[in-house]
Amino acid sequence: MERKTEIAVWYAILAITAVIFIQYFWISSQHIEEIPYSKFEQLLKAGAVKDVEIGQDRILGTLKEPAKDQKPHFSVVRVDPGVAETLSRYGVEFKGVVDSNFLSTILSWVIPSVIFVLIWMYAIRGMAEHGGMGGGLMAIGKSKAKIYVESDTKVTFADVAGVDEAKEELKEVVEFLKDPKAHGRLGARIPKGLLLVGPPGTGKTLLARAVAGEAGVSFLSISGSEFVEMFVGVGAARVRDLFEQARKKAPCIIFIDELDALGRARGTFLLGGHDEKEQTLNQLLAELDGFDPREGIVLLSATNRPEILDPALLRAGRFDRQVLVDRPDKVGRAAILKVHTRKVQLADDTKLDEIAALTPGFTGADLANLVNEAALIATRRNAEAIGLADFTAAVERIVAGLEKKSRLLNPDERKVIAHHEMGHALVAMALPGTDPVHKVSIIPRGIGSLGYTIQRPTEDRYLMRQTEIENKLAVLLAGRAAERICFSEISTGAADDLKKATDIARSVVTRFGMDETLGNVSYEGEPSPFLGALPGVPETGPRYSEDTTHKIDEAVRAIIQKAFERATAILKQHREILEQAAKRLLERETLDKTELEPFAQRMRKKHPIREEATAA
Repeated sequence: MERKTEIAVWYAILAITAVIFIQYFWISSQHIEEIPYSKFEQLLKAGAVKDVEIGQDRILGTLKEPAKDQKPHFSVVRVDPGVAETLSRYGVEFKGVVDSNFLSTILSWVIPSVIFVLIWMYAIRGMAEHGGMGGGLMAIGKSKAKIYVESDTKVTFADVAGVDEAKEELKEVVEFLKDPKAHGRLGARIPKGLLLVGPPGTGKTLLARAVAGEAGVSFLSISGSEFVEMFVGVGAARVRDLFEQARKKAPCIIFIDELDALGRARGTFLLGGHDEKEQTLNQLLAELDGFDPREGIVLLSATNRPEILDPALLRAGRFDRQVLVDRPDKVGRAAILKVHTRKVQLADDTKLDEIAALTPGFTGADLANLVNEAALIATRRNAEAIGLADFTAAVERIVAGLEKKSRLLNPDERKVIAHHEMGHALVAMALPGTDPVHKVSIIPRGIGSLGYTIQRPTEDRYLMRQTEIENKLAVLLAGRAAERICFSEISTGAADDLKKATDIARSVVTRFGMDETLGNVSYEGEPSPFLGALPGVPETGPRYSEDTTHKIDEAVRAIIQKAFERATAILKQHREILEQAAKRLLERETLDKTELEPFAQRMRKKHPIREEATAA
């Protein structure tokens, strides 16, 4: 309990006790004489009583002509009439006595008051802090920010790897928080707000906590969704309360995670309820304009949907700087793995560079999960250390899903799957510019995968030439082509391949402008830069005519058909190798790159497509 609350409670108890004492002494201080009941009877017989007031236990009376040493008023405790008559008959002096209830009176006032105060402090106040029942209503305007003091953060830049550029951007924030006066000696000011943007799992929250840990200041963390309530005005009240707390703890860092939940562009809410969200956003904009960064308050926010934020949030003077926290490259992944493998036992032959090469596109969170999965696999086989094979198995577990060896396939299905997967592998090995084949398997994995072919890029790529895209499409359609060649019919096993190939072909036509008939025109906008196309969210309507739509469909179909025919031609040339490789796959169920190399050499010797294309 806070000190102020304790003082208020004791003041209330003392006030109640004082009222009872004052009442008691006020009655005692009146000019009233307490007389025995027998004397009262004598005064009645003598006619000396002027008037009386009869209560339940006591009689108050006034004398007609009191003597000089006698008080005009008297009080007498009532006595049972039968007992009084008997005692009077024998001339006995007697009086009534009222049992003392002073202590019970005090307790009857004090104890309920104390109980009520305790219930208020521990029950209702507790519910207010946790947002339950009436307490939640009383604290509904309070900020729900989690406050970490300097010793609680325990995260520094040494715990963050793979985002060196972002760390450099944030180092000057740390210097400012450590010594605001020295940093602003030339009149410069720190940016009011820094927005961390990037895909999920890249370490945006971790970076914010590292800034607080490096600077040694308090860290107020809250999610953007916690400002949104069903009651109008609550979000704005929480924004005000958050900045009030920050001013009391300055220098400090305010971190708002998932800013898009709070800062979505105004006027875009189609389902109603926009008033509350817009009021909350307006209050945040006002607070950003109202605080001076020289006070030592830095606002950090994170989002993976920067394209939907309100433009007023991103203007200069509010979120002055945007820091990209992107997926790490190969060097960055190796640095992240070094951080996450500090507390695990690695085998002597395990090289982090090789693991980094196996994980293109992985974020920091993915790599942390990878290390944990590899440790679990090594533990399961009772190993003393984690080897490269464990990391390879963990990558397959994450990418393709869990192996389902219990799923029994009939011989005909296994044969179709083996030819399908070897079709992918052989075409990938035959064409230039494609990623090397790492493993082929017909062991079912995940939810719907009956087999898989894993390709591993040798380096990080950021651009793809048109030829490379065409080769990729040929590899995707090679599975169906192998089925058509070997069994004269096709199956449903190529559904996922067709979807991926169609998406790529449509992007070639509508986004990359690589079709000669439609020209260098972009017909579709970019998807979300970090989340991709969002399921369930309708895309912007077409910006072209029905005739153009027909041409786009025809162009996509032509690209897909050309890739299918190319894959078919390659596999027909190597039909014998395809049959032998599929037979070997049926026997072994899994073939790695070492076991696939003899088939690749035979293909090059018979028809050196890769060498000729590379030379060209």
